[in-house]
Amino acid sequence: MQTLGGRGESVVRTVSLVACALVLLGGCSSGTKVTRVDAGVVTDLSGRWNDTDSRMVAETMVKEALGSPWLENYVRAKSRQPVVVVGTILNRSSEHINVQTFVTDLSRELTNSQKVTFVAGKGEREEVREERREQAAHAREETQKAPGKEIGADYMLKGNISSILDESEGVKAVFYQVDLELIDLENNVKSWFGQKKIKKVVERKRMLF
Repeated sequence: MQTLGGRGESVVRTVSLVACALVLLGGCSSGTKVTRVDAGVVTDLSGRWNDTDSRMVAETMVKEALGSPWLENYVRAKSRQPVVVVGTILNRSSEHINVQTFVTDLSRELTNSQKVTFVAGKGEREEVREERREQAAHAREETQKAPGKEIGADYMLKGNISSILDESEGVKAVFYQVDLELIDLENNVKSWFGQKKIKKVVERKRMLF
């Protein structure tokens, strides 16, 4: 019987290594697992600002704002709901935050409260005005929406999100502070000021080999 020489053994070893590599790659590619969870479930994986923080802060702060004396005083004096618009929310934190998501959460809470009349912000108004111009040029006259009938806001809600990071030996503490203020557009009086703080501690587990 003929035995394999040095070259044959080298070929066998090469084939074996390739087979092992393919098995390992196959194991890696099949190691990804995706689990669908309810959108309301808290999934705080990194400790960074996330959708849960945005939603909870918006809910809490709008509830606090609408429970403050300025609202009752306005309704008593004017005999109608105040008109509110959301202005600029600045990200002054040390990380990227999708501020528009927070603005949307605030808008939803204000609108659904039915305690104030909520109107579109600056960017949205420009789009709506362009639609009215299009209607004036192309839509049937009886269906056109005339300009000059917008409702002006009485108050603007604006603010910022800031953060402080402290980290040492695998343990990280992240502190978020959200400040919102409600400004009377007629006289620039700050009718309400709210603040919400969130502190998270993230500990990285060390891998021992």
